[in-house]
Amino acid sequence: MSDSDETPRRDARRTARRTVRVAPGLAAPPPLPDEDDQPVGLYRLCFYAFLVGVVTGLGAVVFRGLIGGVHNLFFLGSLSFSYDASQFTPPAPWGAFVILVPVAGGLVVTWLVSTFAPEAKGHGVPEVMDAIYFRRGIIRPVVAVVKSLASAFAIGTGAAVGREGPIIQIGSALGSTLGQAIPMAAGQRITLVAAGAGAGIAATFNTPIGGVLFATELMMPEISVNTFLPVALATGTATFVGRLFFGVQPAFLVPAQLGALPNQPGSALTMMLYAVLGALTGVAAALLIRGLHWAEDGFDRIHGRYWRHAIGMLLVGLLMYGLMRHAGHYYVEGVGYATIQATLYGQLQGGLFLLALALAKMFATSVSLGSGSSGGVFSPSLFIGATLGAALASAFQSVLPGVPVSVPAFAMVGMGAMVGGGTGAAMTAVAMIFEMTRDYDIVLPMIIAVAFSLGARRLLSRESIYTLKLARRGHVIPDALHANLFLVQSAAQVMETDVLVLDAAVPFRDLLRSPDAPPFRHIVVTREGKIHGVLRINTGLRRAVSHDDPSVTIGRLAQRNFIVVGESDVAFDVISQLRAQRAVMAVVLTSERSGPRKVRGVIAKEHIADAVASSIRIFPGRTRNGAHGTASVDDGPQLELTARETDKEVRDEAQS
Repeated sequence: MSDSDETPRRDARRTARRTVRVAPGLAAPPPLPDEDDQPVGLYRLCFYAFLVGVVTGLGAVVFRGLIGGVHNLFFLGSLSFSYDASQFTPPAPWGAFVILVPVAGGLVVTWLVSTFAPEAKGHGVPEVMDAIYFRRGIIRPVVAVVKSLASAFAIGTGAAVGREGPIIQIGSALGSTLGQAIPMAAGQRITLVAAGAGAGIAATFNTPIGGVLFATELMMPEISVNTFLPVALATGTATFVGRLFFGVQPAFLVPAQLGALPNQPGSALTMMLYAVLGALTGVAAALLIRGLHWAEDGFDRIHGRYWRHAIGMLLVGLLMYGLMRHAGHYYVEGVGYATIQATLYGQLQGGLFLLALALAKMFATSVSLGSGSSGGVFSPSLFIGATLGAALASAFQSVLPGVPVSVPAFAMVGMGAMVGGGTGAAMTAVAMIFEMTRDYDIVLPMIIAVAFSLGARRLLSRESIYTLKLARRGHVIPDALHANLFLVQSAAQVMETDVLVLDAAVPFRDLLRSPDAPPFRHIVVTREGKIHGVLRINTGLRRAVSHDDPSVTIGRLAQRNFIVVGESDVAFDVISQLRAQRAVMAVVLTSERSGPRKVRGVIAKEHIADAVASSIRIFPGRTRNGAHGTASVDDGPQLELTARETDKEVRDEAQS
């Protein structure tokens, strides 16, 4: 081709770039039906969340009644649903045969779980998180019923588990069931699942703020007005329903003069001791996490689920009976609130004895859940934290007699530090312990201890007690939330500007004759001054199309499924339009109100991937160690996964 022929073409390209118009009705084919149902309005969603709160609050009442009925029948031989978990259980009339009570309950639990709902096994919260992040908020309705019965038999017959995990899973199942019965977007169904989780824990502990924070920190992939309002409404409603039946008193009573942090110079050393307590509870949290999964691995070697669970509960029964014979109470059976209450009031003395109780509860909880029981880990964490904190306070009083140290205060702080370190929900731990005790003086040392506990636990175990189970399945849960910064960039910031604007009649072979042509280009194809289509030239296209056939024009190769956006449009809207229209590319035009609009660039999948990667690099990264063994970003594994999948799609298209 001569220079005289090339010059008019070059001028035509410049002219096309300056004066391109959009052909009406040709930008993209009609959108395909979406896989999600249409979203409901915010007010309707809030009403549904209100219903979830009411039902979950009533569910918490029924669940606690079931626990009381089972406990009284198996331990006392009486038919009664009245049960105060803050009072020690009197000696059972069965004598040494009380050892078999946990075994009998375990057999019922195994039958319920294996027959009707295997996902009801364990402590419940990991299954809820798995449903939120990997199953679009789908939880089978039968889970709510089976979890209620199985956990009631487990806790009522002495398994060393808590009742908050079951009610979280029950509330989440109720929210998911409503979200499946009423057509709505998957994200709104997930919001109802999170609302049920927050409502469950709030109704159980009478902690509305803690319930909202629990759902926010651990359950909600997105935090916005559209998600926060339903969660807050469900949590508040469930708390109100719970108070109608359980009263307004806090979960635990504490001494009037707690003396957590006296206003005197010596309190600086006391604050340092709280930090030491936090670090030690972080170690204990890591030990509980590992111990639980070591127990699961160990019991999995036993063939037969009934034998497996029976052996585990027999060990718990022996420990429980041994404590009754030598220490006067069962201590580790059930939720353990009686031991916590006695520790807060200083009724349990001796640092070594308190430390032994903490280790005994850790062993009993690991064996109970590891062998196949159904119950939560929140209450055992409170038990371990309280006894460990009180034991450490006793040691400090002996070593540092002049330092102001309050045993009840250290027990309370130990509760929050253990929960925050084990679950990773730091704000939830601080708020819930305050709500459960109604003592504001404990907040400052609690913050310090929870921070040290969470840091120490993460040094020893990257995963929390909720996420390690899922990580072992290959389901990685984000351990932090951050704004998707790439979504607020404008189209002009994301687009590729090295774009050719050519007429549809240009032969394809003319594009291949330039020796300095890049191997991968984007072309906006025009016809009669209007955008006709888009074309991505890659190695595969070069190989597939004949280089010498003059009849092959770029108009014949152009793809018509594109969209047109303005340079000021935000990336979120561009991505939404690309997905809704099933488009391969977005053509970015100037935002001029008068006169012809000009082509500024294009946005394809690889450009979105680049924007995602640049957003991720703002935050520090880390490498996860474990069974899945993949490098990920600490603050956004979900975003990294999106970028990785998008890059793979781009490579596949480039090679096709």
